[in-house]
Amino acid sequence: MINKHYFRSTFMNNYKLKILTIALFAVPIIFTASYSGVVTNAMPIADDDSAAVYKAKCAMCHSPKAEKHFDAALADEHHVKAILEGQKGEKPPFMPAFKDKGIDAAKAQALVAYMRSLRTPPAE
Repeated sequence: MINKHYFRSTFMNNYKLKILTIALFAVPIIFTASYSGVVTNAMPIADDDSAAVYKAKCAMCHSPKAEKHFDAALADEHHVKAILEGQKGEKPPFMPAFKDKGIDAAKAQALVAYMRSLRTPPAE
C-alpha cells in the first residue's frame, strides 16, 4: 500500500521542480526580450527628417497630430529642454531624454517646429 505522506511529498517535490524549471527558462527569455527593446531605443537617430523622427519616436505618446502632452503655448526653449533632458509629469509614461539617443539642440528645435505645424490648422 502507498503511504499518503510519501505520495504527497513526492508530488510536491515534482511540482516544485516543474516550477523551478519553468522559471529557469522563462526569466532569461523575458529579460532578453525587455533588454533588446532598451538597446533598440538607445540607438542614435541619424535621420534629419523631423517627420520621420516624430513618427518613430514621438507620435506614440503625443498622437499623430501632437494633440497630447504638448502645450503649444509654452516657449520653444521649454520643449527643447524637455526633448533633450526628459521631463516627469503627473503620472507615467514620462518624457524620456533624447540627448543621448542622437537628438541634439538643432534636431530638438526642428521637432518642436514640426509639432507646432501639426497643431496649426491648414490655411484656407
